[in-house]
Amino acid sequence: MNKQQLFEQIQRKKSFLCIGLDPVLDKLPKHLLKYEDPILEFNKQLIDATHDLCVAYKPNTAFYETRGVKGWDTLVKTWQHFPKDVFTIADAKRGDIGNTSAMYAEAFFNEQSSGMSFDSVTVAPYMGEDSVSPFLNYPEKWVILLALTSNAGSKDFQVKQSEDQKLYEQVISTSSKWTDSNQMMYVVGATKAEEFKNIRTLAPDHFLLVPGVGAQGGSLSAVCEFGLNKECGLLVNAARSIIYASNGEDFAEKAREEALALQQEMEQILLSANLI
Repeated sequence: MNKQQLFEQIQRKKSFLCIGLDPVLDKLPKHLLKYEDPILEFNKQLIDATHDLCVAYKPNTAFYETRGVKGWDTLVKTWQHFPKDVFTIADAKRGDIGNTSAMYAEAFFNEQSSGMSFDSVTVAPYMGEDSVSPFLNYPEKWVILLALTSNAGSKDFQVKQSEDQKLYEQVISTSSKWTDSNQMMYVVGATKAEEFKNIRTLAPDHFLLVPGVGAQGGSLSAVCEFGLNKECGLLVNAARSIIYASNGEDFAEKAREEALALQQEMEQILLSANLI
């Protein structure tokens, strides 16, 4: 899915919602435990209940890798269940020297090799350009580079001043020269809403993946005040507040209600910004 197609999905669905699929077996509704793969059934019912309300899904691969071969199989089958009109994000936070990154890219982008072909993967920039460029060798795929994250520990490095820029500012300024806004996005946490105005001066045309709305307490309206651009430019992720809205047999219905509430709020924001 290219940038124009993503914006068209946002306009059609009146939503820039991304749903994080981060399932923990102990938190699943008990009635799902009768299935051979309870997590896959959980994901499938969530996807079926919400795909018309969101434009992206983001499984965090750690929640699948922890279950070994079976978990990886669940991830593959979850990817296979995604509708074709949603943007898919492998939240893997990879980043290593060239040959290793090339293998990571193949794992998430080459369906013939791994059974999956996500639209994008999250990548850590710490090792520099040669750790990111193998992902960019797939011209129709996206790198979503970690820039300013929502966790408390982000202050340890990301906002440290070096010469005339903070580290996260250097990450955006430098990486934006590796490719353009048609192939790179940035992760910016919703709990850092005060930084969005500054980030838009550095990356005016890029999409931003924004975790932290919902359970982490980030404000959607605060993010949008300075984060929106002429193509929306935001994918706002919510996970726990949606997927764990209920632990009963109505979990998918309740997840839809939570997703619908966010979609309706996003629709009003898009209308106010004359984007739909």
